[in-house]
Amino acid sequence: MTIDKRFIDQFVNVTSKAALASSYLIGKKDKIAADKAAVDVMRSELNKIDMTGKVVIGEGALDEAPMLFTGEMLGTKNGPNFDIAVDPVEGTNFVANNLPGGIAVLAIADKGNLFNAPETYMNKIATGKIEKGLIDLDYPLEKNIKNLSEFKGKEYSSLTVCLLDRPRHKKIIDKLKELKVNIKLISDGDVLGALYVSDPKYNVDMFVGIGGGPEGVLAASALDSYECHFQGRFIFDNDKDIIEAKSMGITDLEKKYNLSELVKGDSLFCATGITNSDILNGIKIDNNDYISETLVTHKDSNLKKILKKITSLNE
Repeated sequence: MTIDKRFIDQFVNVTSKAALASSYLIGKKDKIAADKAAVDVMRSELNKIDMTGKVVIGEGALDEAPMLFTGEMLGTKNGPNFDIAVDPVEGTNFVANNLPGGIAVLAIADKGNLFNAPETYMNKIATGKIEKGLIDLDYPLEKNIKNLSEFKGKEYSSLTVCLLDRPRHKKIIDKLKELKVNIKLISDGDVLGALYVSDPKYNVDMFVGIGGGPEGVLAASALDSYECHFQGRFIFDNDKDIIEAKSMGITDLEKKYNLSELVKGDSLFCATGITNSDILNGIKIDNNDYISETLVTHKDSNLKKILKKITSLNE
């Protein structure tokens, strides 16, 4: 089933208002308050929409944040049944410290079509549109680089790989250096990090490494509209995560998920800038108005654009 296009403006409004609420806490050194401001507004705005929405990916314990919790029901209960994935503030540190890359994010799909991701880490790989079988999470990194280099007709030294700057990625970073591949390290924000592969203008050829599982599903929702390649494998390395996974119906703990298994059918994705980034400008207040930029994708209508809105602060 296709998500009615009339919902697009309503969901863009949700992330825009959440971003605005969080923007008042830019540079205030309080990431919990910045997150809570966005959560409260996002919940309030989602409850005004004529839908029966169920949060399948909410605020997780990893952030120890005020929650829009998994399983929470939202909307007026009049209207279609939607799965909702939220990250009210990706990059709470960015907002708290007035750094680039803070965004307010949500994704919507018909009931049952967004993967209910456990609150654990995920090993992931993403590229732009490629031939089937060219890039695979299970290939050695060197093989993926070689295949992508040949496919794009680019030297290794002209390729750029984006990944989180974490000690766990030392082997990947060392191998990329050995291969003379350009490295773009990000300190947080692996939804935004994965989105860099969506358009050649961002000059990122591949996104790799271990990040949040829920963020993997959110990124997949956007990348689906760009026909990008994405694979992820959840990491279950302790009893608590294994028990949670099994309670969610995940029986194959080693399963590698392709994009089409994480996001099925039509989906809608919105990400509004809170602070500036390479992709989105942050919230700007101008007298009685605020200016927001939202990356919005809607798969079935092939909508992929950055929507700039000027909205009255009184709305």
